[in-house]
Amino acid sequence: MPFNQQFITLNNGNKIPAIAIIGTGTRWYKEEETDATFSNSLVEQIVYALKLPGIIHIDAAEIYRTYPEVGKALSLTEKPRNEIFLTDKYSTQIKVSESPAVGLDIALKKMGTDYVDLYLLHSPFVSKETNGFTLEEAWKDMEQLYRSGKAKNIGVSNFAMKDLERILKVAEIRPQVNQIEFSPFLQNQTPGIYKFCQENDILLEAYSPLGPLQKRTTKDESLPFFEYVKELSEKYIKSEAQITLRWVTRRGVLPVTTSSKPQRISDAQNLFSFDLTDEEVNQITELGLEHEPLRLYWNKVYDKYNYAAQKV
Repeated sequence: MPFNQQFITLNNGNKIPAIAIIGTGTRWYKEEETDATFSNSLVEQIVYALKLPGIIHIDAAEIYRTYPEVGKALSLTEKPRNEIFLTDKYSTQIKVSESPAVGLDIALKKMGTDYVDLYLLHSPFVSKETNGFTLEEAWKDMEQLYRSGKAKNIGVSNFAMKDLERILKVAEIRPQVNQIEFSPFLQNQTPGIYKFCQENDILLEAYSPLGPLQKRTTKDESLPFFEYVKELSEKYIKSEAQITLRWVTRRGVLPVTTSSKPQRISDAQNLFSFDLTDEEVNQITELGLEHEPLRLYWNKVYDKYNYAAQKV
């Protein structure tokens, strides 16, 4: 079967691969970036991914402390830079570097590249007291990086509607992306964010899109959601992960996934070798909404929204 890659056009006209297959957070995250914590296995997985056909979308972040591994993998690959889509995020809640501009300069040096394809503010939790600048000032810094060409696209992560509204009031360049936790069991990280981003032409990216499968217990197997995903898996001869990721894309959301298993990385890059029907997409949506919210991250600040997490 020929390789088929899909892209999404952002609000500035640029294109982004419709899935990120190597997320260097969660599984690879570490407290310290030292020679002792350097992960050869992560390098191997990135190098493997970079041998796959098409443009490879890699997701990194300052707080993950995996720049050395990304840089090492980039130095080992024969894939040209224009066939690698590299996302990075500036840490806001935990201050690692002085500003988005300083953070990106450090990242570029460590990864051995002149630019990133997408640069995000990792969260809206910014204050003059903690960070030395306001959220609005942080966005102005991001706009300068966009104009300089060091960041080909800019956006945010974990932003609620009120946070995006603050940005949009001062923005000369609109955010292209909002990366949030999104899965069938968490279809709104915060109230109304899915619809708001769609209406404002801000692409949603989904981290932890496979949360329901990863947290499934034996007793969950008989739930209608899991029975249906299994049924579709058998119908299309695809893994349950592929079925779930394809659902994410059909909702107009870009999934960010990762794995320590090469076959799963390859499966993700080949996600568009099949499609779900509209009826199947709607059924997964409805069955997911019937499940109680499953939130894996930012619980302290966003659990208060769980009642609204499963409303579309």
